[in-house]
Order: sequence, then structure tokens, then C-alpha cells
Amino acid sequence: MNLDSQPGHIDQIKQTNAGVVYRLIDLYGPISRIELSKRAQLAPASITKIVREMLEAHLVQETEFQEPGSRGRPAIGLILDTVAWHYLAIRLHHGEMTMTLRDLSSRSLVEEILPLPEETQQPLLASLVNEVDAFFIRHQQKLERLTAIAITLPGLINAASGVVHRLPGYAVQDMPLGEVLAARTGLPVFIQHDISAWTLAESLFGASHGAQDVIQIVIDETVGAGVISGGQLLHKRGRALVEIGHTQIDPYGKQCYCGNHGCLETVASTGSLLALVTQRLASQLDSTLHQQPLTLESLCSAAIAGDRLACDAIASVGHHIGRMLAMMVNIFNPQQILIGSPLNQAAEVLFPAVSSTIHQQALPAYSAEINLATTEFREPGTLGAAALIKDALYSGYLLVKLLQG
Repeated sequence: MNLDSQPGHIDQIKQTNAGVVYRLIDLYGPISRIELSKRAQLAPASITKIVREMLEAHLVQETEFQEPGSRGRPAIGLILDTVAWHYLAIRLHHGEMTMTLRDLSSRSLVEEILPLPEETQQPLLASLVNEVDAFFIRHQQKLERLTAIAITLPGLINAASGVVHRLPGYAVQDMPLGEVLAARTGLPVFIQHDISAWTLAESLFGASHGAQDVIQIVIDETVGAGVISGGQLLHKRGRALVEIGHTQIDPYGKQCYCGNHGCLETVASTGSLLALVTQRLASQLDSTLHQQPLTLESLCSAAIAGDRLACDAIASVGHHIGRMLAMMVNIFNPQQILIGSPLNQAAEVLFPAVSSTIHQQALPAYSAEINLATTEFREPGTLGAAALIKDALYSGYLLVKLLQG
């Protein structure tokens, strides 16, 4: 599991302060202790104590640097010491499993993509544990100080307990993945929904870096959202995914696999989009889509070229997504909205439809300055898992465990 019981008040303050100092060194290093004290708003004595513990644990190191405007002797600054600290980042996707060994700078050291069949001779949990064991054995010469395991995956997940309640495409029910892996390896295990982790990765490494309030929409085989509020992933200690895909937008619409009717996913997922275009092709013989196999790539290319059917279909998805986003804008008042989707290949068709609907239906005071942009990562891979580790260091939770040895 990735969370212990809540620490006491004093311990929580120490954890938070350590996380703040680590984050500032990461963002501004090399940074002097004096500047660190100012930015952290902590007393110099507190900074001295925290830094000493980090130096002794080899989590930070000292270096000489020239302060801006100074012509004297170089100052002594602090930078992170990340090279000898490793963790395993895992992404489970339908049909495959990606494992990446990274250091604390998030740099990838070695990566493997393995098949993850739906049916095996042993339960999925046992298969996953065996694959992790085998990965560590294959790369034991590269391993130094292992710190944690982070896993992202689709489905219904409780991040606090590390339980995977459902995993699309697999016979999974209430799988205690976090608990079992932690017991097997002795490492903290962090588990999160892949869309939520992608949202966090964009916040830490990508398109929304520095923004405090962000909505990220993912339009793919499923439709989901992640929300950054006040610089933090919303509900990150529980079920962080904002399940917009199963919000009903038409009570008389098509039945969704969740059992409801007219869910957003039934009209806005890439699968439903291709099904709709296939249906309409029979009555639109002038469409250029008749000249090639129908894929998301060919659909987007046709839309960019001005094909009426392709444009209308992608714009329809944009309007549906825009209506949902208008409600979310009224609730969260974000600085930025990110869209991650294969349909971004036709952003010049998709984005105006999304934007116009938001401006028509959201409060003008909230929507007037909205920045709509594509995600930096078209496919985050295990960067979502890397973001979980970075976030755990910044919060101080994982950092304190490393300081304690």
C-alpha cells in the first residue's frame, strides 16, 4: 500500500517541511541555505537541520556556484543527489506491461515492454509479482538503492489501499496489488489510475508545469479526466479519476457497458466515433474516407483536408466534450485545460468545437481567459508512474522513509 496511517501532528510538520525543502532544491538548485530559508519561509536553524539530514542520507550534495550579480568567491549551494537512488515505474495497459528503472531525477535507465495476456495459467496478481521479480534479477547489476515501486493502470482503483477493484480486459476483482508487492519487495508501492497519473506528469514535467488549477481531458478508447486543484491532484489518496466518461448526457442514448444509457463515452470515445463514421459513410458517398481504411489517423487527415463527414464527426465529439468541460469550468475555475487524445492530430477541428461550447455554456468570468492546449506527452508511458514518485518526494512522505533508511 502507498499510505500508512496519518502521522502525528509534529511528524506531519517535519514531513511537510522536508518535502518543501527537497522540492525547492529540485526546482532552484544550486540554491544557498539563505535563499532556501527565504523561499521555504523556515528559520535558518530548521533549514540547517533538514539539510544536514539530507546530506547524511546522500539525497542532496553541496556544490560551488556563482550567485547572480556577485563577483566574489563562489557560494556553496545545494543540488539533489539522484544518481544512486532507483525506483521501478510500471504501466499496465491492455495487452502489455511496461517496466522502467529510473533514478530520482526521473531519468530512464532501462525499459522493457512485455506482453500481458488476458488469460494465463496463473492469476494476474501472481504473474505481475513474478514479472517484477524477474526484472530485478535481470538488471541486478544496475540496481543501487531501490526506493519504491510506482504503478499506473486503467480501471477502478483505490490509491490509498493499493487495491485494484476492476481492470478492463482482465478477470480482476479487488486485487490487493499494492499490499502484495510491498510485502514481497519491502518497498513502498504507489498505485494510481493512468489518466490521473498522466495529469500529474503534465503538471510536474509537461504542458501544465507551474499551473495551480488544471483540468486534463483524455479522449481515447475511454474518456476520463484528472484535476489539479491548488497544485495538488484532486482526491489523489482515493479514486482520483474524475469519471466524466460515465456521466449521462442523453437518457435515451445508447446503452454503455457500465449499464447506464447515454454516457459521454458512448458518443465521445474514439471507438464510438469510428462506429458513427462507419454508419454515416453509407449515405455520404462523396467522402474521401471511402478511398482508404478507416482509422483515427485517416479520419484526422481527412478532417484537416476539409472532408465534411470527418469534420462533422470530430466537431461533434468536441461539442460533447465542451459541454462537460463547461460544467467543470464552473466548478473548478481552472487556469488551463489540457486535451490528450489521438484526435489532437486534427486539433484545428477539435479545439474550436470544444472552445466555442465552453464559452457558450460556462460562466464568462471563468471561461474568458481559459487556455486550451494539447498535452505535451502524446503517450506518457511510465512517466505517469515517475510523477507519482516525484509527488511523494515533494509531499515528504517518501522522503522521510528514505531519510529513516
